[in-house]
Amino acid sequence: MSTGRTQRTTYKIIDRILSLTYESQLDLLSALVRDIVDNDRFVMTGGRVWEFDEQTSSYVLQYKYGEGSSLTIGTVRNIHEAQSPFAQLSTLHTYTEVETTETLPDSAREYALTGVGDVLTVDGIRVYRYAIAFTAHTITDELRETLMVAGAAATTSLRNMQSALRERRMQKDLDQAWQIQQGLVPDHSRRFRDFDLYGLSLPESVVGGDYFDYLTTSDHDRLGVVISDAASKGLPAAVQALFVSGAMRMAVSFETKMSSLISRLNTLMYDTFPHERFVSLFYCEFTHSENGLVLYANAGHCPPLHFRAALGTFEELHPTGGILGIIAEQQFRVENINMAHGDILVMFTDGITEAQDRSGTLYGEERLCDVVRLNASLTSQDIALAIIDDVQKYSAGAHYSDDKTLIVIKRD
Repeated sequence: MSTGRTQRTTYKIIDRILSLTYESQLDLLSALVRDIVDNDRFVMTGGRVWEFDEQTSSYVLQYKYGEGSSLTIGTVRNIHEAQSPFAQLSTLHTYTEVETTETLPDSAREYALTGVGDVLTVDGIRVYRYAIAFTAHTITDELRETLMVAGAAATTSLRNMQSALRERRMQKDLDQAWQIQQGLVPDHSRRFRDFDLYGLSLPESVVGGDYFDYLTTSDHDRLGVVISDAASKGLPAAVQALFVSGAMRMAVSFETKMSSLISRLNTLMYDTFPHERFVSLFYCEFTHSENGLVLYANAGHCPPLHFRAALGTFEELHPTGGILGIIAEQQFRVENINMAHGDILVMFTDGITEAQDRSGTLYGEERLCDVVRLNASLTSQDIALAIIDDVQKYSAGAHYSDDKTLIVIKRD
């Protein structure tokens, strides 16, 4: 499984854990630790939640679960202790070490610690409001990555809890944000040579984290099409979507190499957003070529579907790099396809394929393919509207819903 897809799968599992309602931030983190330890995918043996006490400049153990810890609730760790792992978090963010117990010194386990929540400055040291730790027999690179995803996702959820307390007072600001966001949405229809494009976006709330756009490149002989999805919710997601929109519009005006464009956007995301960094993005360019050449880069986004009309088959355009912003420097491959006359390219966010019916069953790619195949002879607009209509009917009355964005491109 590719890095981008692995990260997205991990994030979705954790996001569902955190999507429930919790009485406090500590309850949320405790549930996260407990469910990750119990989930066979993550191979963790135990977990702990530490909370920072500003009065004593110490972390206090508030919750533990599973194996691998002889520590008791209320254990204190001062950040000024020599070689304190908590002090290391100010620079490393995630810290790994081998721990033993006094009763079983030969029973060593590795543990990884990561900072979560707001960042405070105490005695010149940057500390996190919370720290979560997981033990395992061996901390692999995949487990470190899982911990990074868990920490960032938990931080996003904690911030969302804080934001919810202020939501009523922010309604006016949300309305203004909606007006700005709507002003950036392009016209649904677009024409480029013999390519017919139609896109639409349905935010689940007032503002959303989905974004799409049609972009004219600096040399005007290519058309760029971008679709992205910010995994955070509400206003933070909308801010990220606006940021991506502005960055992409500026970048295509001077950056001609697609791989460099996406890499620079990734670095900007990493530097600009210290917490909500989970933005997936797919960008492609249509060219003045007789063979329907389409260049693309996929930053951890849902694989678009290329329908080959002559064969009646679908091909997925898999990620060519990871999610934007999770790593400071990433390289992105550029791949290509050729769209023959009658071929269709469907780009979408996971609000389409992960729409649920009343029983919680996902809409899925197979049903999406069936709708495309059934309507393949129609225009891109008719195909897009048929998909949205089918998804909306399928998910009517469901408990969970997400932003839905879709672009259909057909070569006449």
